Amino acid sequence: MTTRRVGFIGLGNLGSALVGNLLRNGVEVTVRDLDEEKVASFVDRGAQRAATGRELAERVDVVITCLPSPAASAAVLEAPDGVVAGMGPGQLWLEMSTTDAAEIGRLAQLVEARGASALDCPVSGGCHRAASGNISILAGGERSAFERALPLLCILGCQILHTGPLGSASVLKVMTNFLCTAHLIALTEALTTMQVAGLDMNTVYEAIRISSGNSFVHETESQVILNGSRDINFTMDLVIKDVGLFDAIAQQHRVPLELSPLVLQIFRDGQRRYGSRELSPNIIRRLEEACGVRVLGKGFPPQMVDDTPKQAGCEVIPRSRTGL
Repeated sequence: MTTRRVGFIGLGNLGSALVGNLLRNGVEVTVRDLDEEKVASFVDRGAQRAATGRELAERVDVVITCLPSPAASAAVLEAPDGVVAGMGPGQLWLEMSTTDAAEIGRLAQLVEARGASALDCPVSGGCHRAASGNISILAGGERSAFERALPLLCILGCQILHTGPLGSASVLKVMTNFLCTAHLIALTEALTTMQVAGLDMNTVYEAIRISSGNSFVHETESQVILNGSRDINFTMDLVIKDVGLFDAIAQQHRVPLELSPLVLQIFRDGQRRYGSRELSPNIIRRLEEACGVRVLGKGFPPQMVDDTPKQAGCEVIPRSRTGL
């Protein structure tokens, strides 16, 4: 697909980073969001605005939604003047929200009834990589639709994986978010224990980074924890939504999990203490308060910035498809 006309609905932390990347790469973008100040900021940078989802869909070749919940996506698509009403043959809808696989299937049927195609395309890697275009993208749906979308996905991200049928990407995304959250909790326990034990926290950070205990989560979220900002552009309510979706999949298939229910319990307690919109790395406050300490280092950034050049986007091919 060589189109440059993209409609984007949802200018939260992640959506704003993705739209900024599109504009830098010369893509013609029409935006919509409930926050008019955010809309205006992107209009100032060259985007166009649409008054309704229908108007947006009628102007573009690809509609992207990046919203906080399945309910929000449903409202945006199904409203009388919503996205579905404006879609037609040959268009694509890319759902980049972290959502429920069954719900993406239901909404995709409405889109496909208009002659358009749908892909669920959640991203992984953080807002800083979304801003640089180095984020990873999981994409589920018909192979023909994926191939049409791939050039645009390669602008939005770096490593692009076609995960199989529609909905498969959403299932895998909540799995990856569960893993991320589990390691965040493990890191808060490790960092707090080392603080109480009297170790230098900068040294602790490096010990984890160069060891088998390292992870992407450590190299990002541990830094904003040790800075004290705890600002990773992700909140406790979103953690509970995503891990809850993963846990529901396990329950549906009768997998007797032990860790994900505990993760949910910990974050629900954090939500009760600090509020739904508290930054997710501040789950460490539960331990800091219990131990009477602040877990801090020196010289760590308040937010993550990806200062590496944009890597060329490409499809990731699983080994089962390469014959390895």
